[in-house]
Amino acid sequence: MAMSNSFQVENVTFGGGNLSFILGPCVVESYEHAYKMASSIKEICGRVGVDFVYKSSFDKANRSSIESFRGGGMDFGLEILAQIKKELNLPIITDVHEPYQAEKAAEVADMLQIPAFLCRQTDLLVASAKTGKAVNVKKGQFLAPWDAKNIVEKLNQAGCEKVLLTERGASFGYNNLVVDFKSFPIMREFGVPVVFDVTHSLQLPGGLGKATDGLGKYIEIFARAGVACGVDAVFMEVHDNPSIAPSDGPNQLPLERLENLLTKLKQIHELCHS
Repeated sequence: MAMSNSFQVENVTFGGGNLSFILGPCVVESYEHAYKMASSIKEICGRVGVDFVYKSSFDKANRSSIESFRGGGMDFGLEILAQIKKELNLPIITDVHEPYQAEKAAEVADMLQIPAFLCRQTDLLVASAKTGKAVNVKKGQFLAPWDAKNIVEKLNQAGCEKVLLTERGASFGYNNLVVDFKSFPIMREFGVPVVFDVTHSLQLPGGLGKATDGLGKYIEIFARAGVACGVDAVFMEVHDNPSIAPSDGPNQLPLERLENLLTKLKQIHELCHS
C-alpha cells in the first residue's frame, strides 16, 4: 500500500509509516472518569511505546432513541476535556455535529471529528476546516471508499491540510456492518492517512431496539487485521467497565485488554514495515 502523507498533531504523527492511536471512552461521563481513563491509557501507551490522541465526545447526537444518554452537553464536556488536556498534557479529539460547534470545540480540541452520518455535510466540513485544526472524517456507512475523495477535496478547498479518513464499516443489510479492507488502500490514494475505527465497525446498529448492540469479542481480531493491512492509525473506544457504559458499551474495549492488544499491534506493524 502506498505511503500516505504525514502530519503532526502535537506529539503524535499520523502517516509516513507510523502507527498511531485514537483512544478513549465514547462519551464524557464525569471529570473523575475522564481523568481515570486518560491517565490509565497514557500510562499503558507509555509502557508499550506508542502515541495516541485522547478521544471522548461531549455529545452523542445520533443515538438510537430519544431516551438514550447523550452526554452532559457542550460546555460540560469541553470543560472536562480542557482539564484533561492541561493536567495530562494530551492531545484531544472530539466530535462536532453542527457548524456552530466547530469554533468553540477547536478552542480545546487539537483535532475535530466528523461523525459518519454527517460526512457529506458541506457546511460542517467547511466550518471545521476553517478552525485550522486537523480534521478526522468517518466515512459514512452508506458511502463507497472512492466517493470519500470528495470529502478530502471539500476540506482542502476550505483550507484544511491535515485530513484523516476513517473506515468504520459499511451497512450490510439490516442491523449489521461489514468492513471491506480494500477501502484502506483506496482511500490512501487520496494522499491522506487512513484510520481504522475498530469500535464502530463492530456495531450492530439498532440491534437492541432502542440501543445499538455490538460484537466486542472480535475487537482484537479486527484490529490485528487492520494493522496488517497497513493502516496509519487505529481508533478504539476504551472503557474501564463497558457493561455499564452509557453509550456504545457492547463494542468498547475493556481497559484491562488494552495493553496486550497495543503490544501485539505494534509488533504486527513493525513486522509489516520491516
